[in-house]
Amino acid sequence: MSSRSGRGRARSLTGVNLAGMTDTSPGEGPTSQAVLEAVRSSLSGTLVERMGIEVLEVCATSAVGTMPVEGNTQPYGLLHGGASVVLAETLGSFAAMVHAGPGRVAVGIEVGATHHRSARSGLVTGRAVALHLGRTTATYEIVVEDSTSRRVCTARLTCMLIERRAD
Repeated sequence: MSSRSGRGRARSLTGVNLAGMTDTSPGEGPTSQAVLEAVRSSLSGTLVERMGIEVLEVCATSAVGTMPVEGNTQPYGLLHGGASVVLAETLGSFAAMVHAGPGRVAVGIEVGATHHRSARSGLVTGRAVALHLGRTTATYEIVVEDSTSRRVCTARLTCMLIERRAD
């Protein structure tokens, strides 16, 4: 979920405009409609859109989203492990972006995942929860569950928080 500088056609967290929004301070709670709309408007033409990820909630301390299993499988018909990681990194990155605040961006610097079981159909739901919210880094644990609330994947993402570069 990062781009090198926000130049060209690359869309990323740098494309989400949080200027003037009041709920982007570190530690803020529920998702405001304005933040959710800003996040959703940045998804056109991205991997997030192609994978069918829907961001349902996002704030500095957490994020929730879903992704269909169909279309995101490996040759055996199971949810691809990389798809689970894309969902995890998407949710953690958006939460980190909100924590970073206006004029700053969050770029993923480390992601790791453990795959616990497979999913063959339906939707999987990811829930990112902040583990560390600092001035220069933010770390999230993301749990991906199947439609029966069984854990499919546990991931951890660390993002670096930096000043947005001018285009």
